[in-house]
Amino acid sequence: MPEAYVVEALRTPVGRRGGGLSAVHPNDLGARVLAALLERTGVDPASVDDVILGCVDQMGAQAGNVARNAWLSAGLPETVPATTIDRQCGSSQQAIHFAAQAVMSGTQDLVVAGGVEVMSLVPIAGPAVVGQREGMGFPYGGDGWTRRYGDQEISQFRGAELIAQEWGISRGDMERLAFDSHQRAIAATEDGLFAEEVVRVGDVVADEGPRPDGSLEKMAGLKPLREGGRLTPAVSSQISDGASAMLIASEKAVEVHGLTPLARIHTMAVVGSDPVFMLTGPIPATKAVLAKAGLTIDEIDLFEVNEAFASVVLAWLKETGAPWERTNVLGGAIALGHPLGATGGRLMTTLIHHLRRTGGRYGLQTMCEGGGMANATVVERI
Repeated sequence: MPEAYVVEALRTPVGRRGGGLSAVHPNDLGARVLAALLERTGVDPASVDDVILGCVDQMGAQAGNVARNAWLSAGLPETVPATTIDRQCGSSQQAIHFAAQAVMSGTQDLVVAGGVEVMSLVPIAGPAVVGQREGMGFPYGGDGWTRRYGDQEISQFRGAELIAQEWGISRGDMERLAFDSHQRAIAATEDGLFAEEVVRVGDVVADEGPRPDGSLEKMAGLKPLREGGRLTPAVSSQISDGASAMLIASEKAVEVHGLTPLARIHTMAVVGSDPVFMLTGPIPATKAVLAKAGLTIDEIDLFEVNEAFASVVLAWLKETGAPWERTNVLGGAIALGHPLGATGGRLMTTLIHHLRRTGGRYGLQTMCEGGGMANATVVERI
């Protein structure tokens, strides 16, 4: 089977909700990273076969196929098509999978994959209202759904609480992971480890999420998201703005365009999981992708597991036996933020660049996704 190579991977800084990227139109934010990607690789943009971007909240400024609009906003050729996909939080990781599959099938040679999300533009329902089931706008409803799952609350907040209860994860456990996430992200930023992968957007040059003034004592003083619960904002991913993009190429394209790959897409998997617990998918997805790859946990040098909530990562660590010392080593979404449709590409970008920096061979990325799903990808450094 033909190989799919990652030629370059870039991302914007991740902005806080209402922060430095909040006033940037999603088209322009996506355009910034797309233009930088083509400039960095030196590839003729007209030779790109397709552009696939993830975006979860495809409404308002993000409606109307934001992938196509971002490409055109970058001044890139009208002859290149684009499409926008939604696999919830795993949207841009799925975009990478679709791009790799197109190349591996032999039907395309150069595909841009990534995602964009300006969450500052979209109202976010908190845990106090997600259980409401009024009107046709609620996604977890209808006669068929109710017959199967009843009238119970279906939400990421409840799922994360259920995971904490099921796996015996305390609030203190989650706060320690969250504190580590911030400390790792701060150290990585101070050491310039993100400089190679981050594309400046206006005056925003670095991720806005990490909190140098955070402490376990401050975390302990926060009110839980729901009465009697273990989750607090401190152990949850941040609402964020950002974009990511990478160029996936066939062996033929690498030769024709004189490209130097960073990594190859080694193995891909996607699974469904319990939609009530919702966020446990990374556990079976990791097992599935390792089995397909013929690898063990011990052979993976670096892991990126999206920190939607600290309980998700802690349950994954318990079930897989993966070491925390090799997981989210530069910080995760609790510190760096989680711009939904762009996060998969952000994680992959960070993973590949750090593999090259450290000399590791294999990296594994996995993400929980709304509705009870998860993608997992193994990449191999070239």
